[in-house]
Amino acid sequence: MVLLIALAGGLGAVCRLVVDGMVRAHTSLGDPDGITLVNVTGSFVLGLATALLADGGGALAVVGAGFCGGYTTFSTAMVDGVNLLRDGRVGRALVTVGGTLVASVAAAGLGLVVGGVLAG
Repeated sequence: MVLLIALAGGLGAVCRLVVDGMVRAHTSLGDPDGITLVNVTGSFVLGLATALLADGGGALAVVGAGFCGGYTTFSTAMVDGVNLLRDGRVGRALVTVGGTLVASVAAAGLGLVVGGVLAG
């Protein structure tokens, strides 16, 4: 089980790098926006998995602690916020940090609801 969690965590980290890189390369959004997207989508996935895999034994640990643990990154989001503050972009910092928190909580809730509907 530990090996599966570790492999899923590695896959999540690679996916984070790819998603963040794609946002940076293919949009006019700023640097923190890729990490915000990662954290919001990861929160949705964890909410969905929690609803669908509640009785799934170790599957929830593999998806939650493994994949989502490697994919999402609270620490990077907070460092991005501090860097924006350091650069004098106070409004952008507040929107980035506050927006990440609000959108991630909403996405987790939506994932739980969708998962509950799918689980029937």
